[in-house]
Amino acid sequence: MRSVRRLAVAIAVSATAWSSVAAQDGVPPNAAADSVLGRLLGDWTMIGQVAGDSVRYTLRVTRTLQGRYVSLHMLEDATPPTYEARVVIGADTVAPRVIAHWMDSFGAAYSVPAGYGTARGDSIQFTIAYSRSTFRDVFSANADGTWRLAVDAQTPNGWRSFAEYRIVPVRTVRPDP
Repeated sequence: MRSVRRLAVAIAVSATAWSSVAAQDGVPPNAAADSVLGRLLGDWTMIGQVAGDSVRYTLRVTRTLQGRYVSLHMLEDATPPTYEARVVIGADTVAPRVIAHWMDSFGAAYSVPAGYGTARGDSIQFTIAYSRSTFRDVFSANADGTWRLAVDAQTPNGWRSFAEYRIVPVRTVRPDP
């Protein structure tokens, strides 16, 4: 009899959890994060430095997976390109956080399941813990319509700049209503 009660309680708890998630279906679950992510839509040029070297990338930002995520495709502006990355960022449907998946041309050994962070005002920040170091990525919108991406590496003495980019529009897409 106790196992039947436990099963009934487990089913009731699961049904409540699923109904709260289902009630959010079609509504941005984390409106602040989703709003900032929507402002990144479009074609951009990224100009900056990585570990002291000057770089330039093209960046295309689109919605993906039924609009629940924003996909960033970075491609080095060189022939042939030596670096490419795909970053998929979404607003969590349960917690007020963003989840980021960063995959790049360094291969699967350098990919991690996810990074986590927040969106506040005009910025998105997430932290990705790789096996050898932790990185903090901060996308910040500027008043002039450009963005800044700062990537810092955690060291024993604190955070150190690894990369910094100015992101300028080539073609922007009107943010979602």
